[in-house]
Amino acid sequence: MIAGLARRFGSLDVAEEAAAEAFAAAAERWPREGVPPHPGGWLSTTATRKAIDWLRRESQRDAKHKAAMIVHDDTPAEPTGPVGDDRLRLVFTCCHPALAMEARVALTLRLLGGLTVAEIARAFLVQETAMARRITRAKAKIKAARIPYRVPSAGDIRERLAGVLAVIYLVFNEGYLAGEGDDPVRADLTDEAIRLGRLLRTLLPDNGEVAGLLALMLLTDARRRARVSATGELVTLGEQDRGAWDRELIAEGSALVRERVEAVARGTDLPGRYQLLAAINAVHTTARTAAETDWAAIVALYGQLARVDPSPIVRLNRAVAVAEVDGPGAGLAETDGLAPALDGYHAFHAARADLLRRLGRTGEALTAYDRAIDLAGNPAERAYLTRRRDQLAA
Repeated sequence: MIAGLARRFGSLDVAEEAAAEAFAAAAERWPREGVPPHPGGWLSTTATRKAIDWLRRESQRDAKHKAAMIVHDDTPAEPTGPVGDDRLRLVFTCCHPALAMEARVALTLRLLGGLTVAEIARAFLVQETAMARRITRAKAKIKAARIPYRVPSAGDIRERLAGVLAVIYLVFNEGYLAGEGDDPVRADLTDEAIRLGRLLRTLLPDNGEVAGLLALMLLTDARRRARVSATGELVTLGEQDRGAWDRELIAEGSALVRERVEAVARGTDLPGRYQLLAAINAVHTTARTAAETDWAAIVALYGQLARVDPSPIVRLNRAVAVAEVDGPGAGLAETDGLAPALDGYHAFHAARADLLRRLGRTGEALTAYDRAIDLAGNPAERAYLTRRRDQLAA
């Protein structure tokens, strides 16, 4: 509804206000008068009228009122199926490259996720007033920059889809292993990111990276229940109770991975970043035990990923996999080469600590554990790293 109102009236504020008033009217009238035969149509019509009323109230001149009436279109919309282009328009508006990444995330959660400003502020550990200002500034920038509310062209999708996927994955990661705060996992954010991923998959069913991101989130979230112990400590992949993994999510994610593998085999697609990350997670989740993990396949997949995304973090993950195939010495050699780029990243020092521990270099391992603990923001990770350091010190 908000997406459709934004298209008709060209304003996110009008769209939000009118939708809220329509639902308030429904909450007041439906219990008394009964639910109408077509609830969605009733809400849409009511919201459109509320938008006109809202603009009329806000108008200070006759010209503004006339402009509002011109914008309003009474022509019935063409059928668009279960998900209309209005929602695709809103996805790309929220994630427009003219906006800062933090603003894209906030707008996406507010308009597509339906989260309140207070909920978004709590999720990202900022004051509600600060988050409200962030969202207001983003809307103002959309208006000032005249960012159009239109169905993205093929060129827009190619140029901007990567940003949309990055926003959704950022929301997921913040929920799956929160960077700060007392809660190690924020299920509301992971669930919302997956919902947005499903929506995007419905909107763009033939896009390989969209399918890859959804598969990646499903396969990762399938391990959520086994990720943190009853005492609030992170449980590493190798130590997790695989019986607690969500097999339905694994089956759904694995099916998407197989679909993309078949597309690559047919030559109709080249695997991108999210498809390769999903494939790596599929290798982990299909292994019955940690010992049966096909680490050689994971090293090969990280090699492909490094060609697509040659970031230091990808190379760090590959180094950890190399240690499982060729031993901790080989993994440490690759890890140490990343020191200049990743010195401020806690996972780099955690990986070094574990490799040094396995090599018997206890003093260096303790130093690396201390550095990792200092940098880690997630309480579950800090608890895990502290226990491993204390065990090694003892």
